[in-house]
Amino acid sequence: MPIIKSTYSGPPAYLFNGHLETIIPSLFRKVKDVHYTREKIDTPDSDFLNLDWAKVGSSKLLIISHGLEGDSERHYARGMVKLFNSKKIDVLVWNNRSCGGEINLGPILYHHGASYDLDATITHVLKNHSYKEIFLTGISMGGAQTLKYLGEKGSDLPFEIKRAAVYSTPCNLLSSANTLKLRRNAFYKNKFLGKLKLKIKAKAAQYPDLIDLELLDKVEDFDAFDTLFTAKLHGFKDAIDFYITVSADNWMPFIQIPTLVLNATNDPLLGPECYPISLAEKLDLLTLEMPKRGGHTGFVLSGQEFTWAEHRVQEFLLNPA
Repeated sequence: MPIIKSTYSGPPAYLFNGHLETIIPSLFRKVKDVHYTREKIDTPDSDFLNLDWAKVGSSKLLIISHGLEGDSERHYARGMVKLFNSKKIDVLVWNNRSCGGEINLGPILYHHGASYDLDATITHVLKNHSYKEIFLTGISMGGAQTLKYLGEKGSDLPFEIKRAAVYSTPCNLLSSANTLKLRRNAFYKNKFLGKLKLKIKAKAAQYPDLIDLELLDKVEDFDAFDTLFTAKLHGFKDAIDFYITVSADNWMPFIQIPTLVLNATNDPLLGPECYPISLAEKLDLLTLEMPKRGGHTGFVLSGQEFTWAEHRVQEFLLNPA
């Protein structure tokens, strides 16, 4: 598919750089009148996932995968839920392990390559519901999980899944991880590390023989955190092995349904390799859109409730050309 020219006109004037476009919506955007019904399901490894449903009685379903240290209550999830519900589409937001307000049971947490839990969610939906059409979307980390899942399934993807769209997505995890080493991105690094350290402390309370909290106190960057904790808990050699092994672009060439990747070029958390230009030029089913503005999960429209990215995802999934 062609690399298409974006229609995003840009944010309000007060959001004059990628950092403001990222931070201000994250801190202050509120989406009201979204109501979930929670369902807890078992995973194949005897853990659980919390699924948050917003149903309107449709034969069509959107499944949303959230970002790092996010959950179904994040503004970008609630915005997508409200928009698609207004279009008479059921929505399901699945919460990664330890997200959504409840620590999980097993020794592992979640990560950018945890497509197995998206698979468990979709398997549950197909077994227990009769949706005729299913659409997938993912934001940031959730986008990476979605792309990886689609590529892993390839031609074996359930026929009910028709289209997918992701945005602000680290298609290349190593490239994205490197952005958190930049001085200008210290705010994001500290925010994410602070939350993840709390998760590790909670996991250490469950598995004191598995986790050394003295090491946690010495962690000051993601290379150390992912080597000492993410890699150790999930079976990787170190941080670099983890980043390279789970990176979504390993699987993107095998995607078999129309898929949109929407990444702003001023996204402070995406490195150069997160813009899969060469793949988009080669793959008929991959559409790449790279607006100049938007930040990371921003894409604010002046005076409007929904973001441009939410409208764009809805257009791609529900109104194919």
